[in-house]
Amino acid sequence: MNNIINHLGEKLFQSWQSRQAIDPISDEYPELTLHDAYLIQQKVIVRRLEATGAQIVGKKIGITSQAVMDILGVDQPDFGILTSDMHYKNNATVPIEQLIAPKAEGEIGFILKHNLSGPGITAEDVLRATDYVVPCIEIVDSRIRDWKIKITDTIADNASSGLFVIGNGARLPSEIDLAAVTITLEKNGKLVDTGIGAAALEHPANAVAWLANMLGTLNMALLHGEIILSGSLTTMVPVNPGDQLKINLLGVGSAKVSFA
Repeated sequence: MNNIINHLGEKLFQSWQSRQAIDPISDEYPELTLHDAYLIQQKVIVRRLEATGAQIVGKKIGITSQAVMDILGVDQPDFGILTSDMHYKNNATVPIEQLIAPKAEGEIGFILKHNLSGPGITAEDVLRATDYVVPCIEIVDSRIRDWKIKITDTIADNASSGLFVIGNGARLPSEIDLAAVTITLEKNGKLVDTGIGAAALEHPANAVAWLANMLGTLNMALLHGEIILSGSLTTMVPVNPGDQLKINLLGVGSAKVSFA
């Protein structure tokens, strides 16, 4: 199995580097487990850091809605690693040729002031460890051709991570009801979707707590200063050159990104 993990890690890294999609790895290796997929993800991240000199700056949580869990046939979220070269500033223009099949969504980002290490982490622990929350746009992407993914495909592919944008505005978690907060997503000036914080496991802090506990089983932790993307609160919107996206997180702030 180690040879297969190394092979698939290199295959996904080469796909990321070349921007050339590959067939689903779950078709080639249907016996892969979730644990195997996370080991492949770790191989991909090591190769990317070696190739770019980037640093790990946070984590992202995916599959936080029941609808997506049902589609993928799982009963839990997944996670990926955020690196410094994935971060774009608010109002940035993203050259779309560095992506394969990008889609974007609106999220709440947690900036941590303390480490969180599972097991036993609760949503209350997350809120106490959070310095502030920010509006974020996550631009997801898949190295798997045509997004024909199963759960092992997306986990191995770093939870289909692409890029992320941290918006302006920040609030202490004690200053806002994160389960009830409203988010809007606009594409080219038109409202596309509206969501609330409870879309992420009933409360975004629940999602971050799940991640801290999941990482604990892998001898990993959430670290001081990291940004944690807590899961999509809106639909995923495909993006093309010339598109502009904006999210508004009511009472917190907004984020905007353009594509060229």
